[in-house]
Amino acid sequence: MRLIATALAASLTFSAPIATRAAEPQRIVSIGGAITEILYALGEDERIAAVDTTSLHPPEALTRKPNVGYMRQLSAEGVLSLSPDLILLDEGAGPKPAVDLLDAAGVPVTHVPTGFTVDDLDRKVRLVADTVGKGPEGAAMAETIRADLAALEAQLASVPARKKVLFILSLVDGRPNAAGTGTGADAVIRLAGAENVFGTIEGYKTLSTEALAALQPDAILMVTRAGSPDIDPFSIPALTATPAGRSGTVIRMDALHLLGFGPRTPGAVRELAARLYPELDLAGPGTDGR
Repeated sequence: MRLIATALAASLTFSAPIATRAAEPQRIVSIGGAITEILYALGEDERIAAVDTTSLHPPEALTRKPNVGYMRQLSAEGVLSLSPDLILLDEGAGPKPAVDLLDAAGVPVTHVPTGFTVDDLDRKVRLVADTVGKGPEGAAMAETIRADLAALEAQLASVPARKKVLFILSLVDGRPNAAGTGTGADAVIRLAGAENVFGTIEGYKTLSTEALAALQPDAILMVTRAGSPDIDPFSIPALTATPAGRSGTVIRMDALHLLGFGPRTPGAVRELAARLYPELDLAGPGTDGR
């Protein structure tokens, strides 16, 4: 019974409204690149005790803060050794046993959901802001993000023909691992006013030569990561005969910037749209939350 009572007390602590906390957290462990971006955009970086290795923006997050390793390979002991009074945890974090230990440790843990719609992004920003006592600032940031994306959508309404885009994450034995629906890549392609040519498939899948040749993309979209060499998509013969191959159209963007779904997302989507539709005047300030 004593163990049950202890577990119940911990559960109530985690689910209690933010306003009931005695004081705002001062030692936040931020696990998830977008979460860290939101905290910095709110001006709350001084309260961050540690980050994970996906927290690549702003650069000082990793250079000035202790890091707890990769978000999918967490050590609960390592996180707790930093004496956090709040853990903000991307829902994709793991492994599950480590996350379960964090949940049971008696430290407030907020699980921040991912998602790839404008509403999902809005909720993420507001949740992080509310959790650290910055609700009004988070609401303002969320509204700005929504307004920026709506403004871009209005500009893209005049596009006569949607560009067809293939997002390639990596090559597996010389075959592209491409993004279908339910992925961040699919979402940004659509937000940028284009069509995901692999959008009839869910998730990431490795394409056969025959399937690849049938897609006929106008542009290839890829991400760059620090320390990783760029992949040449046109080393794949089936891609050279596509409209993208004939025009040599490859768009490369920073992985976290493009797929992070944080404060910089409107700017990333606008950049992608501007590169897909250079004939349109899409230049404009992105939203980086700062």
